Amino acid sequence: MSTLVFPRLPWPLPALLAWLLAWGAFSAAAGAGMPLAALAGLLAGAAAAFTAQGWRRRLIAAGGFPLSACALAGLAAWPPWAWLLALLPLLLAYPLKAWRDAPFFPTPADALDGLDRVVALPPGARVLDAGCGAGDGLRALHRLWPQARLEGVEWSRPLAWLAARRCRAAAVRRADMWASSWAGCTVVYLFQRPESMARAVDKARREMPGGWLVSLEFEAVGLKAAARLGRRPLWIYRIPASTAAATGR
Repeated sequence: MSTLVFPRLPWPLPALLAWLLAWGAFSAAAGAGMPLAALAGLLAGAAAAFTAQGWRRRLIAAGGFPLSACALAGLAAWPPWAWLLALLPLLLAYPLKAWRDAPFFPTPADALDGLDRVVALPPGARVLDAGCGAGDGLRALHRLWPQARLEGVEWSRPLAWLAARRCRAAAVRRADMWASSWAGCTVVYLFQRPESMARAVDKARREMPGGWLVSLEFEAVGLKAAARLGRRPLWIYRIPASTAAATGR
């Protein structure tokens, strides 16, 4: 018995593929009537959604067709320029350069519970939320280490502005998390995506030897976890103090 295997495509290509195939199937089946055409679009979009990794991305990919169909049905009278105006807030909050990083998924309030029992920090230690979004991760980190020197980096200007106001204990700046140095940070927290983790490990090894890399949900290949907490899970890594230790030489 053979199994259909979809290729793994870089995000957001799986979502674009799912939406394109769903609308293509809908158009091809339109002659058979609206119910069958809609069913064809839903099935095509759901099948293509499996090219995405993780249930959140699959939900986004599969949900694009029904959501856009409902929007088109309810807003058919909109002129074309109105659709462009509707896209502006999305582009401002999630600029094109950020598309290769994680989509906006806030850190749950309890996702970092227990991290302070694994990583004991002295007052004033630098803790960075790399890609801090709207500040949910910063607020969770502040509850764990109120005496830490808390910082956040976010490429989206509106989200950085919002994070700075939601967590005033943190120094938030609008910057590229990959171009910003992690040197001097004791802890770097990430809620990124699987494809970003190899880059994060390489950056952590080069810039913060001896520090801690903390990743929500996604494992850092090439590092041995010091601990794994929660159901999400939360991965906690101690970066080797030297390149030799990192490579085992």
